[in-house]
Amino acid sequence: MMWRMPESAPPAEPDPAPAAAWATVTYPRQFRTHQRQALDAIDTAVASGARRAWVVLPPGAGKTLVGLEAARRVGRPIVAFGPNTAIQGQWLAAWREFTPAALPAGTARDLSAPVTALTYQSLANFDPDAEVDEDGRAHLPKAGGKRRGGLRDRLHDNGRALVEALENAGPVTLVLDECHHLLEVWGRLLAELLEDLPQAHVIGLTGTPPDTLTAEQSRLVDELFGSPLYSTSIPSVVREGNLAPFAELAWFTEPTPTESQWLAAQAERFAELRTDLLEADTEFLPWLDRRFVSRPVSGLGAESPAVAWSRVERDEPERAAAALRFHHAGLLALPPGAALREEHRVEPTADDWVALLGEYLTARLLPSSDPDDQAVVEKIRAALPSVGYQLTKRGIRRGRSPVDRVLARSEAKTDAAAEIMAAESDALGSRLRGLVLCDHERASATLPARLRGVLDAEAGSARLVLSNLLADPRTAALEPVLITGRAVAADAGTARKLVAFVAEHAPEIELDEILPDAVGAVDVTGQWSSRRWVPLVTRFYETGAAQVLVGTRALLGEGWDARGVNTLVDLTTATTPTAVVQTRGRALRVDPEWPEKVANTWTVVCVSEEHPGGAGDWHRFVRKHHGYFAVTDNGEIASGVGHVDPWLSPYAPPPASTFADENEAMCARAQNRARVRELWQVGTPYRDELVHTIRVIPTSQARRTAPREPEPGAPQPPSWVSAREAARRPWPDLGAGPAPPRRGLAALATAVALIVGAVGVVAGLWWLPVAMAAVPAAAWWRWVSALRAASLAAGRELAALADGPDPLAFGYAVADAMQDLGLSERGADAVSGVVEADGSYTIALNGVDMETSRRFTTALDEVFAPLTAPRWVIARFVTDPLPDDDAVRAAGLAWLRRTAEPNAIVYHAVPAGFSSSSARVNAFVHAWNRWVSTGLATMMTGPVAESILATHRGADPFAATTALRIDWS
Repeated sequence: MMWRMPESAPPAEPDPAPAAAWATVTYPRQFRTHQRQALDAIDTAVASGARRAWVVLPPGAGKTLVGLEAARRVGRPIVAFGPNTAIQGQWLAAWREFTPAALPAGTARDLSAPVTALTYQSLANFDPDAEVDEDGRAHLPKAGGKRRGGLRDRLHDNGRALVEALENAGPVTLVLDECHHLLEVWGRLLAELLEDLPQAHVIGLTGTPPDTLTAEQSRLVDELFGSPLYSTSIPSVVREGNLAPFAELAWFTEPTPTESQWLAAQAERFAELRTDLLEADTEFLPWLDRRFVSRPVSGLGAESPAVAWSRVERDEPERAAAALRFHHAGLLALPPGAALREEHRVEPTADDWVALLGEYLTARLLPSSDPDDQAVVEKIRAALPSVGYQLTKRGIRRGRSPVDRVLARSEAKTDAAAEIMAAESDALGSRLRGLVLCDHERASATLPARLRGVLDAEAGSARLVLSNLLADPRTAALEPVLITGRAVAADAGTARKLVAFVAEHAPEIELDEILPDAVGAVDVTGQWSSRRWVPLVTRFYETGAAQVLVGTRALLGEGWDARGVNTLVDLTTATTPTAVVQTRGRALRVDPEWPEKVANTWTVVCVSEEHPGGAGDWHRFVRKHHGYFAVTDNGEIASGVGHVDPWLSPYAPPPASTFADENEAMCARAQNRARVRELWQVGTPYRDELVHTIRVIPTSQARRTAPREPEPGAPQPPSWVSAREAARRPWPDLGAGPAPPRRGLAALATAVALIVGAVGVVAGLWWLPVAMAAVPAAAWWRWVSALRAASLAAGRELAALADGPDPLAFGYAVADAMQDLGLSERGADAVSGVVEADGSYTIALNGVDMETSRRFTTALDEVFAPLTAPRWVIARFVTDPLPDDDAVRAAGLAWLRRTAEPNAIVYHAVPAGFSSSSARVNAFVHAWNRWVSTGLATMMTGPVAESILATHRGADPFAATTALRIDWS
C-alpha cells in the first residue's frame, strides 16, 4: 500500500465550525459488512496522515455510501465526480438519506454547496477545436505533465473555471466514482490538477479489480492513489446477501443461411492457400520444421531442450502456441522440450496460420527473387483479407474484418434475444424484468459494399432488436421499450400507456400525442431529454407495464439502476473487465419486491464452421468471462467459460452440432433459479480467496460411469498400489499384503498322523490308524480352503487396481511431495476433489496462497500429460483387467505364490518443479510410491531415455484430459 504526503506544505486543519457541522450529520442505517470494512481501511489511512485512498467494491455493493461517509468523516467540503448524469443523480439522492439535512448538496460548478456532485465531462470539457492537430491526431500528454502544453491549457472556458473553483475552495475532499474512467484523458488532467491541490483528500471508488489493469493504467492509478486499500469480489457480496445470486448462461447460434453462404465463399480463397502451402513440393512445412523442431540452439550452453523451448515460448508466445497446434493437427513434429497443454490441443486457427506465415514471408519468401516464391506471396496477399489481415510493406497487419462484423452483428443474434426472452417469460411470467443491451441504437457506419445483401443495414442495433421483439407474438406481449440517449420507442399501444404514465407522474413534461391510427414501433417525443426520460421509463418498467427494456451499453450499462432486472441479454462486443463488470452489475441489485430474486445473464455467441475465422465471436465470449467469477452447476465459483458449462473450453467453441442441446440445457438451468440460489450458499462463511484448480476428465468408461465421492476426513494411502510383479502395499512397506496360509502345518500334521498310525498297527490298535487318517485330511482341507479364500481376497484387490489409481491419488502425491520439500504448508490433507455425475474431477489444493495452488495444478497437469521431453520420468505399473471370478482367483493365487507375470509399465513426467535436484526427485518418488505405484525415477539421458521416448512419446499415461481453471472460495 502506497501513500504520499505532499512535501511542499503541512496539512491544513479544517475550520472548527464546519468540522462540527459535518459531525452532526449521520447515515441513519447500518452499513453492510463490506462497507464497514472499506470505511475502516480508509479511516486508518486518514488517521495516519494519508490523503489518497482507493477501494474496490463491485456494482451494487454500495460504493456511493462508502464515498460519502468516508468524505463526511474527513470533515471538509465534498466534491464528487462520476462518469454520467445517472451516477451524478445517485450521489445527490444518497446524500439526502443522511440526517439531519443540515448540509445541502448541489450540482453548481462554483462549488457553493457543501456537497457537490459533478460529471467528469464537466471537468474535462475540452474545446473540440483545440483537441486535435491538422492531421486529426490528439496530443494527450502523459500523466503528470506540466501545465504548459498540458491538458489544462486546452480546457474549454467552463472546464477552466471549474479548475479555478477547485483551487480556490480550500481544503476539499474529492471523491472519484468509477475511477477506472480516470484511465482515460480525465485521469491525465487530474494528475496535473492534484499537483496544485496538495491539501485535498482524494478517495477513489471502482468496481474494476486492480489486477485487470494494463501496465500503463496501473502506473497512472498508482500515481493518483497508490495501492488499493480495500478490495472485495462479487461472490463475497453475493454470499453476504447484498447482491442477488446469478447464473451466467449462453445461447449458441450459427449465422443465418445468407450469412453462412457469404462466409463460406470468403473462406474458399484462404482454404486454397492452405492447400497450396501443404503441398509436398512447397517449402512451408520444411521451413516450419527447421524453425521450430530441428532449430539450431546456440548460446544456450548445457540447457535442456525444455529450457530452450521455454525461451521460445517467452520470446515468441504466439508463434510457439501456433507451432504446437500445428503439431496437434499432425502438420509438425513436436519441438524438443515442448509440452502440449490444453490450449494446444485444438485445431490451428486462422490467427495461428497468420502468425507463422508472417515470419515465413519475411524470412523466406520476400527476400527471394524466385518467380515461384513471388507467386506464393501474391496468393498470400490475396487470401489474407478474407481472414481480416493485409500484407503491407511492413509485413502482415491486422485490418478491419468484415467476417468479424458479420459474426458480431449477425441477425441470428437478434433472433436469439427473442428466443431467450420467450423462454424466460415462460419461466417467470409477470415477474420477468428483462434487459437487452446493444452497442448502438442505430448503425452509425455505412455498410461496406461487400456486405450489402448479407447484413441488414441496422444489424446489431437496438432498433433492430426492438423490431424483432415486436414481430414475435411471444415477446410482443411483453411490451418492450427501447431507451437510449437519443430516443424512447415502443409499440404504439405501449407508447400510449407510457405517455399517460408520464402525464400522471411528471405533469410538467409535455409529450406528443401518439396518433390513434398509429401501429407498430413509434418514438415517444416531446419536451424531454434523457435526463428526464431515463428515471421515468425506469419506473414504468419496474411497475411491470413494460417487461423488457432494450438499450445501449453507453446509457444503461453503467450507473443505471433498476432493482427488478432479473434477465440480462448481452449483445455487446465490449470485453474489457470494466465493461463486463458494469454490464452484469445491472442485473445483480437485490429486489425488495422479490427477496428470492436470482438473475440470469445471457451472452449470445455466433460461431461459423464455414470460415477459419468463424470463432471470433467465441473468443470475444471467452474474454468477457476471463477473470469474472460465477457459480457452476456443481456449486463451484469459477472464473472463465467453465462457469457457463464445465465442458466448455476457452480455446475452441463446441461443435455446431451440439448447439441445440447446449441451448436446451441452458434454458433448463435458467428455469431452475431455486437451484442457482442454493448453489451460491448465501449466508455461509467464505474466505474471499482465489485458488487454482484442475479439471480431470477420465476417458475410461468404467470410471466415468461410476464416479466415487472422496472419502470424508484426511485421506489415507491405499492398502495396495500397483507394482512390477502384481501389487504391493505403499512405500516403504512393499512386502506386506494378505499372508498365504501355511502349508507346512498341514504337512507336519500328516507326518505325525502317519507315525501314530504306524504305532497303532504295531500295537494291534486297528482303530488308531483309521482315526489318525482324519487328522491330515482335515488339515489339508483347511489349508486348501484358506488358500482359496486368500487367493480370492488378493485377486479382488488386484482387480480393483486394473482401472488405475483414482485421479485424486495423483493429487495427493503431488501435494505431499510439495509439503515434504517445504513448497507448501499443506499436503494431501488439503487436496479436495469434486466428482461430477460424468466421472470428471475438479481437484484443488486448499488453504494455501494462490501461487502455491498454481504450482500444484501445473505440476498435476504435467503428471497427466502425454510425454514430450521431460527431464525425469517415473514408472507406473499397470495391472490387467480380470474378466471373471476364476481369473480373479488365479491372479490372486499367482500373487500369493510370487509367480505372477511382470506388469506392463507406463511413464509419467516428473513435474518440472521437482526435477531440479535429486532431493526433489526423491521426494516425489517417495510420495508417488505411497499413493500411486511402486517405481523409480529415470533421468532422460542416454540410450535408456531414447528407448522410453521412442515407445512412450505422445502416449497418454493416464486416460484423461485436463483443463486448468481458477476458482473462488
